Amino acid sequence: MNTFKSFIVNLNRVLRVLLASMMALLVINVTWQVITRFILPHPSSFTEELARFLLIWISLLGSAYAFHTHSHLGFDYLVNKMSRSTSMLVAKMGYVLVILFAISVLVVGGLNLAYITLLLEQRSAVLGLPMGAVYAVTPVSGLLFIVYSILGLLELKDSNKLRELAL
Repeated sequence: MNTFKSFIVNLNRVLRVLLASMMALLVINVTWQVITRFILPHPSSFTEELARFLLIWISLLGSAYAFHTHSHLGFDYLVNKMSRSTSMLVAKMGYVLVILFAISVLVVGGLNLAYITLLLEQRSAVLGLPMGAVYAVTPVSGLLFIVYSILGLLELKDSNKLRELAL
């Protein structure tokens, strides 16, 4: 268990740095796009596509991290009105449903999407990036949701954690 918690701490650290770096790059990229479009005579051709790809990665990785930190939108009014055993059951069911969704849609579907686009050798129009690499964030975020859901299930044993959940 200690190794798992250490893994989660390191994973969170890497994820925070990656998300902050991508966010900073997105801000710089969009600023450059505005400057080249409205101030300089030649608009930059790559900035729109790069911004789109960064937004995809930030959204999927950020949603997994937000899920872990309970920063996602949720309504806890009903859960707070339930008995302890019922709210525990609802929380467990929520985590299990997230795991099932992550496996079926994000991991399996994302792997299929990335594989097909790599197989067909699809590339982005301006940057020439393999679209499979762009779509690879989908199964990665699915794996993050699974890991964070397992951690959430393990944390449910701690009675103080239950009321923090916003289901």
